[in-house]
Amino acid sequence: MVGWLGITVLWIFLYSYLILASIDFGAGFFSFYDRIQNKQAVSSVINRYLSPAWEGLNICFVLLFVCVIGLFPQTAFYYGTGLLVPGSFALILMALRGCLYAFYYYTSRDGKIFRTFYGVTGLLIPAVLSTVLTISEGGFISLKNNKGHLLISKLLTSFYSWAVIMLAIVSVLYISAMFLTYYANKVNERQASEKMRAAALCWSVPTILACALVFAALQVHNPEHFNQVLNHAWMFELSLVCFFIAVTLIFRKKYYGLAFFLVLLQFYFAFFGYGLSHLPFLLYPYVEFHVNFSLPFASLIWLFAAVTFLAILIPFIILWLRLYILKKNKQNRDNVM
Repeated sequence: MVGWLGITVLWIFLYSYLILASIDFGAGFFSFYDRIQNKQAVSSVINRYLSPAWEGLNICFVLLFVCVIGLFPQTAFYYGTGLLVPGSFALILMALRGCLYAFYYYTSRDGKIFRTFYGVTGLLIPAVLSTVLTISEGGFISLKNNKGHLLISKLLTSFYSWAVIMLAIVSVLYISAMFLTYYANKVNERQASEKMRAAALCWSVPTILACALVFAALQVHNPEHFNQVLNHAWMFELSLVCFFIAVTLIFRKKYYGLAFFLVLLQFYFAFFGYGLSHLPFLLYPYVEFHVNFSLPFASLIWLFAAVTFLAILIPFIILWLRLYILKKNKQNRDNVM
């Protein structure tokens, strides 16, 4: 029971990070792309939305993996060495991205280097982080000298690995475009809203195609997991329904807030459907969550810490986001008046 609660809390934590980080990463890329075209409509809205507070997501990312290792110590044995290269690369990119944005925010200096780096890392970071899910499917870690070693050449030449990377990139752009469409419309930036609406429609098709590609690649790479996915097909069907309704609303220029909420449900059903089908394995075929759970007393401490942090994080983000959007909306009305 404690194991199920622990894995559920961690999965909710990971889902929350996925959505919030996608908005941030995608916004950086769209700002970069807008500047390449020498336009300011989208960049002005994105600059008003982004703030150093979002860099707190990096702390959430670190705490997530600390909780995973605390609740499931065996993951450190297998993932520790295996994720050293991609994990270090992702952390370096996150640190540089945060420092560069802080420099820009407090000095008000802008330039091609900042925009280029901020935009490119918005796609590189999710691509690197997606390797964690790829590796969890098994076949990419070998045991040598009682240590787990990442088979980098196999990872880089795997069709499944590149399918997941493609899905991570297009999903970031799709989620971010959907949110920015809603946000720009909320603050009465019609030109920016139309541009982000076009981007949302543009990236919706690659997103659904990338999902299909991942399923096809999973069937070849890990047939056992693919069969489990079929047992939870109803969750992926609900995700598909949410996708079509959200895209239809965006296409008809109606209810942008509802459309983004449906996007949240779309990825909720898909992400939790994937998680349920993946159980009981955290890493095929070595780590099972109910077998490799930490000692009872230690697990309760880590579980309490994870639940407490999640209980504080989610309401804070929702409240901060609502107040931030309403504030911007009010400022815009005052300027118009």
